[in-house]
Amino acid sequence: MSRIPLHVAIIMDGNGRWAKERNLPRYIGHRVGSESVRDVIEVSREIGIKYLTLYTFSTENWQRPKEEVEFLMRLFMRLIDEEIPILKNKGVRFDLTGDEELIPDFLREKIEWAREETSNCKDLHLYLAFSYGGRREIIHGINKLLKEKKSHITEKEFRNYLYRPSMPDPDMLIRTGGEKRISNFLLWQIAYAELFFTQTLWPDFRREEYLKMIEEFSQRERRFGRVS
Repeated sequence: MSRIPLHVAIIMDGNGRWAKERNLPRYIGHRVGSESVRDVIEVSREIGIKYLTLYTFSTENWQRPKEEVEFLMRLFMRLIDEEIPILKNKGVRFDLTGDEELIPDFLREKIEWAREETSNCKDLHLYLAFSYGGRREIIHGINKLLKEKKSHITEKEFRNYLYRPSMPDPDMLIRTGGEKRISNFLLWQIAYAELFFTQTLWPDFRREEYLKMIEEFSQRERRFGRVS
């Protein structure tokens, strides 16, 4: 591969449908989907991707059935406990992007612990978009501007008002599950991202398909509005 993306963002779609096709409860789909997360993190680290952002839980997902939301919170807690020591040993730094005020206190404390544990890691910066919505992030930035009584601002300056100003724009956006939409994900940041869509449901998305997409990315010409 001639070019490796600096930053890959993924909409992990299809856990519920994967479980339904097998007459299993939805939570099994989420659990198996966590194995795909491990695969993608490992491949990203191996080939030199520096930033990986996974759309884990949107602001709209809070409206899902209470039982499913509670399961996802518990699953997230368990995965942090299990995975953070492994990520730390592999040089993966953990962080979150999203509206953290909506996250339960017990989970926020665990997230802060995970950040601190991996704060010195440098091989891969893993962001989980959790309690995240792209429009909400932009409004969050505008409200900060209004408080500061700004009358004019550039695009470059506006980045400082987003949730994670230091996070570079994704070079590549992947969506699994067969849908072809953005679903309110990183709306500001993906202006020039290369888009990839696959019918594969997230629990079945593994190393081989991910590497094929990276290879295709390396062959695309990115002009950013300029000529070749």
